[in-house]
Amino acid sequence: MKSGSSSPFSKTGSGLRAYPLPLQFIGGEWRLGGDGTAGQVSNPATHEVLAEVPRASKQDLDDALAAASNAFDPWRRMSAVDRGNILTAAAHLLRQRADELARIMSLEQGKTLAEAKLEFMLSAETFEWYAAEGRRANGRIMPARLPGARQMVLPQPLGPVAAFTPWNFPGLLPARKIAPALAAGCTMVMKPSEETPASALVLAAVLAEAGLPSGVLNMVLGVPQDISEHLIASPIIRKITFTGSVPVGKQLARLAAEGVKPCTLELGGHSAALIFADADMDRAVATCVQGKTRNAGQVCTSPTRFLVHESIHDEFVKRFAKALGDVVIGPGNSPSSQMGPLANGRRVEAMEQLVKDATSAGGELYAGGERLGNTGNFFRPTILVDTPISAGPMCVEPFGPVALVSRFSRTEDAIAEANRLPYGLAAYAFTQSAATAVTVSEELDAGGIGINSFAVSHVEAPFGGIKESGIGYEGGSEGLAAFMHHKYVHHA
Repeated sequence: MKSGSSSPFSKTGSGLRAYPLPLQFIGGEWRLGGDGTAGQVSNPATHEVLAEVPRASKQDLDDALAAASNAFDPWRRMSAVDRGNILTAAAHLLRQRADELARIMSLEQGKTLAEAKLEFMLSAETFEWYAAEGRRANGRIMPARLPGARQMVLPQPLGPVAAFTPWNFPGLLPARKIAPALAAGCTMVMKPSEETPASALVLAAVLAEAGLPSGVLNMVLGVPQDISEHLIASPIIRKITFTGSVPVGKQLARLAAEGVKPCTLELGGHSAALIFADADMDRAVATCVQGKTRNAGQVCTSPTRFLVHESIHDEFVKRFAKALGDVVIGPGNSPSSQMGPLANGRRVEAMEQLVKDATSAGGELYAGGERLGNTGNFFRPTILVDTPISAGPMCVEPFGPVALVSRFSRTEDAIAEANRLPYGLAAYAFTQSAATAVTVSEELDAGGIGINSFAVSHVEAPFGGIKESGIGYEGGSEGLAAFMHHKYVHHA
């Protein structure tokens, strides 16, 4: 398929292609990589190869940068209402096609059809919310110091943005960067994950269909390090936004510092869930099962360290294990599946190593702890009990269906353990006490706190970590402000 050809998401006689050919989207055109291929997309449930991934050449990257640069001035001058109308139209297309698109996401990432459809629905919601929020990017007028003077603050877009997104939420995480950036008047060059490219590329396709001008959004594929180094070093790029691991986030921050470019970094975590003696046991168990098996545990805010009051510890573990054992595990595109495979073989190997490290250190393997079947990246939900805090799994984010359960007797000890690590993305507590809820809300070091809930990320609210879990915010008015600078004007 040559440059300028039709979208890989064009419909066939039977609907969308089963898995579309990944193509780069540069300057409003779909193209292959100028430097060959960078790897393959595989179905995590079967290991079937779905497609080869293009590898961007330096010319591809320069073309994307030039397209974003050329499109910036007319895009920022377009009214917020007109920009918002395009985002709203794209949201409508996502909702119309959510069932078909969910099958594509499930094929490349492994998550269940229900989770994949919800992800595209949330992506549509994100587009709509920022379409409206862009109209509220208000400046302000301050009381003047002198008669007849004006003192004003004008919010203006920063400029072309370089965005990098991972494979665990391949539709929603790109949407959370694209929507506020475009609503603010910025243009963008995005590198989605080379392992799950189609879910992000569909966002470019629906935006183009909704009338997005050429060059406003560009998507390139290939080797992450090569692309990030080239894009971030370019003087065209004025803002960097990244979701991924702590080590990679630190490296991108160093690259950005060379050009004094602002960053929004949403990095990893190792979230603690405190289960107090007065917790509603039925609700806590059901919620913890859902939180731990969502996307097979491959969620940056997933609960990992379950700190349970000693008076209910044994009952909680018993009921938690039983409920996890009842979860139906299977291919994501099977309607009966409640948890799909891990996204890649690396995660299966990581789970096996975590179990080995925990048991070698004295932890007890209470449930799960093994691969499921001989085909695909399936792993049983796992409970490890009383793993020493010095063991690797208690310090390194599992990013999979592994729950580390420990007991506590004093609230202050549980909070100290929850805050022990250099991460602070999310933390949780299950309690029926208003006083305890206030205490943990104040004392837990995390960007988001869930009380009797793991829902700490909504489009209308700021989402971001502290310590090594990140810099800046996505979501809410803060997410829009991240793509703007506030120009002060004094008119005497």
